[in-house]
Amino acid sequence: MPALMSRGRGRRTINEINMVPFIDVMLVLLIIFMVTAPLIAPSMIDLPSVGKAAKQPDKVIQIVVGKNDTLDLKIKDKTSAVRLSDLAAAVQKEQGSPDKANSTAVVISADRSVKYESVVKVMDTLQRAGIARVGLSVQLAN
Repeated sequence: MPALMSRGRGRRTINEINMVPFIDVMLVLLIIFMVTAPLIAPSMIDLPSVGKAAKQPDKVIQIVVGKNDTLDLKIKDKTSAVRLSDLAAAVQKEQGSPDKANSTAVVISADRSVKYESVVKVMDTLQRAGIARVGLSVQLAN
C-alpha cells in the first residue's frame, strides 16, 4: 500500500520504490556466494590429445573425402578411388579377418571445403558395416 503524504490540502500517494528490502536481499546473496565460492572445487577434465593412444594400430586405412565428394582409399602408398556404396566392403576386405580388424584403424580425412554432411555419411556407412576403430584426421598448425 503506497504511503500517503499530507501536505497542506489533500493527500497524495508517494510513487517511490522502497529500496531497503532489495538491498538487504542482495547483500545476503553476496555473502552466501562469497562463503560458498571457496568451497567449490574446480573439476579437472582429462581430455584426450592427438597421438595419446595406448596402442598404436598395426595398419592404418585412410579414407580421403575430396572436394566433389569423391572418396579415395589410401593404404600405405597405394591409393584407389571408391564409391560410397562400395566403401564398407573395400575397408573390410583390407582389414582381413575379424581378429585383425581390432588392430586396424580407419582414419577419415577431408578437404577443408567439403561439407560436414559428406564426412558424416562416410562415418555412418562404416558404422553400419560394423567397423569399430574409426577416427578423424587432425592437422596440427605449425
